[in-house]
Amino acid sequence: MTEPTPMLMAAVTALLFGPLLTGLVVYLLPSRRLRDIGPVVLAIGLLGPLWHLGTEVVGAGPLVLALGGHFAPLGIELHVDGLALAMLWLTGIVALAVNVYVSASLPVDAHFPATGFRALWLILWSGLNALFMAADLFNIYVMLELTALAAVSLVVVSRGPEAVSAATRYFLFALAGSLFYLLGVALVYGQTGLLSLRVLETSSWGGPVSLLALGLMTGGLAMKAALFPVHAWLPRAHAVAPSAASAALSALVAMAGAYLIIRLWLGPFAGHWPQALAQGMAALGTAGIVYGSIQALRQSRLKLVIAYSTVAQLGYLLLIFPIASLLAWQGVVYHALSHGLAKAAFFLAAGNIIHLLGNDRLTSLSRRDHRLAGSVMVMALSGISLSGLPPSGGFLGKWWLINAALESGQWWWALAAAAGGLLAAAYVFRVLRHALAEPHPDAARDAPIADNLPRRMFWPPMLLALGAVALGFAGQLLSPVIRIGLPTGVGG
Repeated sequence: MTEPTPMLMAAVTALLFGPLLTGLVVYLLPSRRLRDIGPVVLAIGLLGPLWHLGTEVVGAGPLVLALGGHFAPLGIELHVDGLALAMLWLTGIVALAVNVYVSASLPVDAHFPATGFRALWLILWSGLNALFMAADLFNIYVMLELTALAAVSLVVVSRGPEAVSAATRYFLFALAGSLFYLLGVALVYGQTGLLSLRVLETSSWGGPVSLLALGLMTGGLAMKAALFPVHAWLPRAHAVAPSAASAALSALVAMAGAYLIIRLWLGPFAGHWPQALAQGMAALGTAGIVYGSIQALRQSRLKLVIAYSTVAQLGYLLLIFPIASLLAWQGVVYHALSHGLAKAAFFLAAGNIIHLLGNDRLTSLSRRDHRLAGSVMVMALSGISLSGLPPSGGFLGKWWLINAALESGQWWWALAAAAGGLLAAAYVFRVLRHALAEPHPDAARDAPIADNLPRRMFWPPMLLALGAVALGFAGQLLSPVIRIGLPTGVGG
């Protein structure tokens, strides 16, 4: 239990309501310039609350905050441990980059609802912050619904029949996922009368009903996270959404669903599932790695390559369940962080290419246009992390995960992780090969639609990609943080 200080409560309140209120205020700001600057100022300002929250967690351990002064099971709690803190920081950094990027990239077009896009993105950001701090099953459901509605709206905001079709598919998957999750919550509450993750984790309960509830909730969250084989909404949604929205969907929204699966399996449901089920989850993760990578190798459009890469990269997170060691925990969390930075950078770089060329066909990359050089560099740096090449954060996460698998005697999962890195290198190098190849006849016919790339569109993806690589040098600094408040399902 945590005795909140005024500064701590102010920091939490700012993270929960700052983006939400700003999303409402952008409608009232009189000029486009103010609407551009407002979210950027907010993102910079929220780095202070994030820093204060981090110092509290590092200094005092996991935070359990009671809203209204009543702790669970009577009241509603917020919970911030090392994992939640890492995800909040990832969200804050990606949000800052997206806000700066959006300030220069949204089209000045009467047919594009730029103000609506900003508002929806800010609401999504607020929902993600609340989701990562939520400490009970029902409030997680509420935040899942808020983020899903905002995310679906960001897909359809670009309009057109393809956007409507992709958003409809996403909405149906999200709706089905919500129903499965809520049914699982009902089973848990019916058996225990509890919703608090913390109280459930320390209570004696279980049996076939708990296993059924876990299966339903995992299936629902897998749909929201686009985990293989329930990933069908993600590639089409990424292909038609504005690139800034694609960056948020891949780096944060899909990751949030996987985050919750890990929370549930290793927290309140730890010890409720047989090892065979954990092996099955890791097998699904491996299948996702292979399938997503092969599909990425087959695509002719850059955003589809990146989208299927997300399906593949999320599969790594499921490898933790049969291993469930401290080293595997570090590897999975570090993989999530490096993937979030690298994938957001990759999508924003794709947006820059679309801004310059008007399309994202891989053959168009062979123009050898000097204006594409920066975006190609971003894709190369992001690809280093996604492929798990040293010295990137992706390398460190995969290295820890491979070593954890070998230490547990489960060499086959180490092989799966290593093979996934090779497959990732293959589709990244395929993209770079197009960028460095002789000009394709189709590329020669493409007329550039923009003369230059604004610096506010160049630097956000570049800094994100550099951050994904720099994470490889910060393992000794960050690993103690992500170990704060380990769930009971993580062994030594």
